[in-house]
Amino acid sequence: MALGTATSPAPSITPTSSAAPPNSSLPSPHDLRFDAGRRCLDLLVTTHPVERLDTAEVLGAWIEGAGLVPPGTELAGVDAAWLLAFRELRGWTGQLVRGLVRGGPPPDTPPYEHALARVNELARAATPVPCAVRAEDGTLVRELGTPPECGALLAVLARDAVELITDPVARAGLRQCAGDSCPIVYLDTSRGRRRRWCSSEVCGNRERVARHRRRAALARA
Repeated sequence: MALGTATSPAPSITPTSSAAPPNSSLPSPHDLRFDAGRRCLDLLVTTHPVERLDTAEVLGAWIEGAGLVPPGTELAGVDAAWLLAFRELRGWTGQLVRGLVRGGPPPDTPPYEHALARVNELARAATPVPCAVRAEDGTLVRELGTPPECGALLAVLARDAVELITDPVARAGLRQCAGDSCPIVYLDTSRGRRRRWCSSEVCGNRERVARHRRRAALARA
């Protein structure tokens, strides 16, 4: 599902087991990014530069990496239905966020209102309940009392989106990356709000390399 577009039929997904086979490799931190400033924005990042949420294993890794569950939480229930649900929420959230990043009031259009209604509906569900338990060394760690359900995790993300789009300060910090053809939206919390790129190491570095090549080409000319 493309970012910031109306909900469209999701591509077919072959159900996969949530247990990765021994010879499989889950995404590295370089594949799954969590630097957009909000969990709901990190979800939007999973469309770029290619679809990241393409298997249950990857979705499970993203859920843990985003901090929706404590590290090591068993996610045996993650399947193709979860993938569809997370992608749908991603599409609706993208519509809401992109309608605000341009500035001014949100658009008063049927697709925007539909996305708003769906995110509000998902936000009403109960979220996972954490509890403090003792680890083997006696320290207290966070666990979930029951295995997380898809709707409960979606509620965490939907509530984050609701808080983002209704907070004037947060809304004012929404930016789209200045990188060439980069659609990523992030929350700019830098001093003076002068951040230009989703990542200085990714898009920022590409821009610096391109600038150097332009200067070198002019020098040769």
